[in-house]
Amino acid sequence: MDPLVLARVQFALTAGSHFLFVALTLGLATLVALMQTRATLSGGAVHARMTRFWGQLYVVNYAVGIVTGLVMEFQFGLNWAGMSRMTGGVFGAPLALETIAAFFVESTFLGLWIFGWDRLNRWVHLGLIWVVTLTAYLSAYFVLVANGWLQRPVGYEMRDGAARLTDVGALLTNPTALLAFAHVLFGGLLTAGFFMAGVSGYHLLRRTAEVEFFRRSMRMGLVTVMAAVMPVVVVGGMQYQYLQPTKTGGDDAAAAVADFTARFGPGDYMAPGLAGVGEGVMTGLWSLMMFLALAALVKVWSGRWLVRGRVFHVVMVCAVPLPYVAMLSGWVFREVGRQPWMVYGVLKTRDALSPGVGSGTITVSFVAFTALFAVLVGVNAWLLARFARRGPDGAALGAAPPVAPSAPAVSATF
Repeated sequence: MDPLVLARVQFALTAGSHFLFVALTLGLATLVALMQTRATLSGGAVHARMTRFWGQLYVVNYAVGIVTGLVMEFQFGLNWAGMSRMTGGVFGAPLALETIAAFFVESTFLGLWIFGWDRLNRWVHLGLIWVVTLTAYLSAYFVLVANGWLQRPVGYEMRDGAARLTDVGALLTNPTALLAFAHVLFGGLLTAGFFMAGVSGYHLLRRTAEVEFFRRSMRMGLVTVMAAVMPVVVVGGMQYQYLQPTKTGGDDAAAAVADFTARFGPGDYMAPGLAGVGEGVMTGLWSLMMFLALAALVKVWSGRWLVRGRVFHVVMVCAVPLPYVAMLSGWVFREVGRQPWMVYGVLKTRDALSPGVGSGTITVSFVAFTALFAVLVGVNAWLLARFARRGPDGAALGAAPPVAPSAPAVSATF
């Protein structure tokens, strides 16, 4: 098989798998921070238990997601050395900021939040989860700045065959990055909202004793869905004004093809058909989720309906995968539609491939990465399901350590 095809499919699988973790992490971190804020301000036991239960699921998803992100990074040097050599001076800058300024801070403060439960002042502990949430946003922003430059390269110039950054402001305020950032944040909230509603629906369907706990969780999840679903659609639509002409078609596409042909020679510069499939699936699923949000809006404030609506509970459980599939479909539309360019109008994907990499080498790495990511996704799903089924009483996050039994008194009789 063509090494280029293998390298592209490999990166698609690994990046897509990693994105599954990112979507839930961004949204769930925000909701956990809001839960803890409510618990800290009110002193309510229910919200404190909600923070521990949903926070534990967040930590599980975050921990496994870190591994997928680290593995994905290896591919830039393994398969895409041509890209690193030509565009690393621009593309690598936001990724370095993501690692140094966002990821390290986020993981450090998350560790303090996990192990500082009941050891730190409650306000300090609350501040930690908000730092974690905000740095998670910052991490996503820098990654999308890098991706936005691939979609719409700005603030650079070519010197000696390599891209050099000339305008940091243009790079950081690239509309394709800013709009994608907002789109991903609202998509993460939508994912977390459906996740909370689905887990809560599962427990309410089983007639759990924790009715009040999961009634509140269900309501919070549904409110999040209703708050996020429309902004996701609006921001997604705003991105169309910055789409590549070869992705949208029309006279502008013909002009772009003529320009590329003159500069780079004959070739197929129109977006592949898979991009249109991704757009269609994404649009259909967003419509379905908007319908579910409107249906939930009708009686979301009825506590009895939330508890006794067994059909609705089943629907919420089945709806958990919808935002995942929709976001992956949107990612396919965004990334596949850029082809045949790695950096649109600057560097072709074929020229970005590492020199001398044959199909045998990429096949081995493809099998290894695919197997590893399949295991990681499976482990994450199993752990989330396992801890979710246990309910709030099974949450170990923030729980007091067991007290060791005291040693029996020893008689001093001689």
